[in-house]
Amino acid sequence: MRILAAALSVFVATALVPDPVAAADATKRTLPYYASISASRARMRTGPARTYPASWLYQRQDLPIKVVAIYKEWRKIADPDGTEGWMQANLLSGTRTAIVHGADPVELREKPNAGSRLLWRAAPGVVGRLSQCGSGWCRMDVKGQAGFVQIGGLWGVEAGEMLP
Repeated sequence: MRILAAALSVFVATALVPDPVAAADATKRTLPYYASISASRARMRTGPARTYPASWLYQRQDLPIKVVAIYKEWRKIADPDGTEGWMQANLLSGTRTAIVHGADPVELREKPNAGSRLLWRAAPGVVGRLSQCGSGWCRMDVKGQAGFVQIGGLWGVEAGEMLP
């Protein structure tokens, strides 16, 4: 019984320790890069520590952001409006999302071409998860409703970018 308890405690201790290789890989990414806010409430701060005042409180999970600098466990981000500040890395996710920007809705189509059947439209401000990006189109999933959208109407993906 003691051997099982000791093995379990080693397993739990190992599971709770952050993977230094994964952490090192995250800091070696080419800047800037897109990510998203993973928390339902996330504070942006004026500097890379909790001692700096909060400048903004985000209450929108999956909002796309652009990481422009890295300092230890902090990421300097830019939001879709261009506001910049620092956020703890554990509040961010590698999940790729985008927000519809501009004054007009974007069309979500059945296939990645303008002649494909129109499925629905997404209004400015709508956030969705991205996949299958290529040739100027991305598949965008908005709470289970998905279609292909031209990336010109989105913030959170660059022209020419490829995503699986």
